[in-house]
Amino acid sequence: MKLPHRRKFLHLAGGAAALPVVSSVARAQAYPTRPINIIVPFPPGGNSEGIVRFLAERLALSLGQPVIVENRAGGAGGSVGAKFVATAAPDGHILLLSTPGPLVVAPKVYKNLGYDPAKDFTPIGTLMSIPQMLVVNPAVPVKSIQELVAYAKANPGKLSFPSPGYGTQPHLLGEMFKLMAGVEILHVPYRGPAAAVTDLLAGQVQMYFDTIGLLIPHIEAGKLKALAVADEARDPQLPNVPTTIESGFPKLQATFWIGVLAPAGTPTIIVNKLNAEINTIMKTNEAEAILAKLSARPKVGSPEDFAAFMAAETQKWAAVVTGANIKAE
Repeated sequence: MKLPHRRKFLHLAGGAAALPVVSSVARAQAYPTRPINIIVPFPPGGNSEGIVRFLAERLALSLGQPVIVENRAGGAGGSVGAKFVATAAPDGHILLLSTPGPLVVAPKVYKNLGYDPAKDFTPIGTLMSIPQMLVVNPAVPVKSIQELVAYAKANPGKLSFPSPGYGTQPHLLGEMFKLMAGVEILHVPYRGPAAAVTDLLAGQVQMYFDTIGLLIPHIEAGKLKALAVADEARDPQLPNVPTTIESGFPKLQATFWIGVLAPAGTPTIIVNKLNAEINTIMKTNEAEAILAKLSARPKVGSPEDFAAFMAAETQKWAAVVTGANIKAE
């Protein structure tokens, strides 16, 4: 006689246990319910500034909530901002906009960052990519990468290359070049690209890898000599400059890219919603016009595409860090 009461109790208990699951799904479906913060782990300015502001404005319109861009600079390789997002609530209201540094470079160069890119983040999608390129000061008597290698071997100790900082992509690309070419060229780290370019123009350093958008004004002014684009195709703005593939260095490639991530554990429904909105925004004519000023291209895809891309980038730069014996200073 007591069995029906027991069944009723179990049924009610089961329903109560399911309530947290149902409520979490409901919250995800209602997303967003308050303002969204996009954390940029670097100071204001730089290649990402224009596009992230545009993205925030468009996301606010499509999602119906304010989207705030917040710069949280500091730490090794942008680790302060990245760690803040890694430890935030996984509800889609705190996001990370990151370059390669905090995600695939810093973890291989620095210890105790306080986060693991592979475990603490959920990739949402990439926004854009800008090819890197190799330039030299006009005083260096070379017209190609092959001539640069020959000159470096014939003049040991005469060449140096700057970077915007230790462990940055231009630094690693320079080290990759040294490994592939078998040459010794001194690395000179600076605090940001502006100081590096200033000394390059003055001849204090002789060669440099950085984004096309940053270097093209100096190339067009005749103040720098372009040797190669570190990408699969030539750049439309520099049709006469060969790629590194054409120059005999098929693996000497790198792009400066930007992607958006959420804390690990963010519901799939939120991740997919953000990915769809971001892809739509990045395909607009307005976005492409902003990117064109940077010599950048939209880079859209699924969260899975971004995860696979990050894994490949991590493997690629880890090999350079190991091969060049790069350690935090």
